Amino acid sequence: MQAKFGFYPFIAGTVWVTTVSMIVALPICLLSAIYLSEYAHHSTRAVMKPLLDLLAAIPSVVYGVWGVIAIVPWVQRTIAPFLGKYLGFIPFFANRNPTGFNVLSGSIVLAVMVAPFIIAVTYEVLQAIPSGLREASLGIGATRWQTIKYAVLPQTLPGVLAGVVLGSSRALGETMAVLMVVGNVAKVPTSIFDPAYPLTALIANNYGEMLSIPLYDAALLGAALILLVVVLFFNVLATLALRRILGRF
Repeated sequence: MQAKFGFYPFIAGTVWVTTVSMIVALPICLLSAIYLSEYAHHSTRAVMKPLLDLLAAIPSVVYGVWGVIAIVPWVQRTIAPFLGKYLGFIPFFANRNPTGFNVLSGSIVLAVMVAPFIIAVTYEVLQAIPSGLREASLGIGATRWQTIKYAVLPQTLPGVLAGVVLGSSRALGETMAVLMVVGNVAKVPTSIFDPAYPLTALIANNYGEMLSIPLYDAALLGAALILLVVVLFFNVLATLALRRILGRF
């Protein structure tokens, strides 16, 4: 109403939710892709590939409902008290929010949403490595895990990075699922248990009601432009990384 606008709390909320979701998703996705590529039986791969495609196709609002019903109470009753008891002296884990609508809840939901994309990209990159590289490593006495660690993974690092970047792009642009579980409080989070207000939630919550106020409308379009530029940058970076790794072979 005073014609003063600032995006810092919303950009900070977006960064917090996206970063924590990547921290949660990356180890699980990387290990899952390694298992599917290097250890799983052909029948297991035949089942898991369509399942990953199905998970990627589920509407985000369904993930949001699941987050409200399952993740928010779990974080509120189990995760927050546990981490607050043992790690509460660290500001990152300080629990000042009595509800489960916080950064961690939104990050867990986002991690589940982006996992199919990261796993699929990482799996395809691992499959692009020539089998001769694995056979040469095994032939000189290396174990399968040593072959993966020292021969396969170093060659796939750009591709793994591309999968993470694509997952981050999906997390940055996600709206409904995050909007339903992250709390939507316009302040800068200082802990994973603080509520946040990402840019996507800001646009979705306010745009329809503010069309009659030109300056407010322009401010929301500015937020959309910021989001568009950031996601475009991440997508270009991921595409270049994928071209680099696939071009080697």
